[in-house]
Amino acid sequence: MNSKPDNGKSGIPHHTGHRKRLRQRYIEKGASTLAEYELLELLLTYARTQKDVKPEAKSLIRRFGSIREVLDADMELLMELDGIGLQSATLIKLVKDLGTAYLRQKQIKRKKVNGAYDIIDYLKATVGSNPNEQLLVLYLNPINEVLADEIISEGIVNQLNIYPRKLFETALKHNASALILVHNHPSGSLEPSSHDIDLTRQLNEIGAGLGITIQDHIIVTKHKFLSFSATGRL
Repeated sequence: MNSKPDNGKSGIPHHTGHRKRLRQRYIEKGASTLAEYELLELLLTYARTQKDVKPEAKSLIRRFGSIREVLDADMELLMELDGIGLQSATLIKLVKDLGTAYLRQKQIKRKKVNGAYDIIDYLKATVGSNPNEQLLVLYLNPINEVLADEIISEGIVNQLNIYPRKLFETALKHNASALILVHNHPSGSLEPSSHDIDLTRQLNEIGAGLGITIQDHIIVTKHKFLSFSATGRL
């Protein structure tokens, strides 16, 4: 007897077989065989186990443009989309934070840093993706290994207050001999402002008196960066 297609009368939701095939394709052939919306769809199945989540996955890509932008989006913005509740938004942000933690351990923890390219993926994913300005400081030992990294100042868009005393007190606490300063430009421009240049010069002078070198000042966005050291500004 020929079998007939399931029209839903069996009580099994039509998307159950689809998500099983999607999961199996990922397991057997890897993420590269899935479209961006399919990767999100597979992720969302773990938050919404009884619902077809393909429409929500496609809606996320339409709204934000790419997986990267979805992961960078604020939870409030994610939850503005129909079907994306707190559980789904939390899962999406958890994936982003797990990726950031992975990059931090891979690129930062006790790693010897010889230049911006050694750490730029981590910087783009953290500071570069923030909608407000932040100053991240990497504290280095005499052989350029990273002792610690810390955000010491947070501001609003295009405005950041930096207190030299706090910066160098923290450096002395870590017994750092050199620092790398990193701050983002939410506008997307890499052009250093006069304030960026003056502040770097001021911190370099203070550091010299304490025996602490400002090794670099990096301006970073989501997609690109500028190194003061590499461009002769330091």
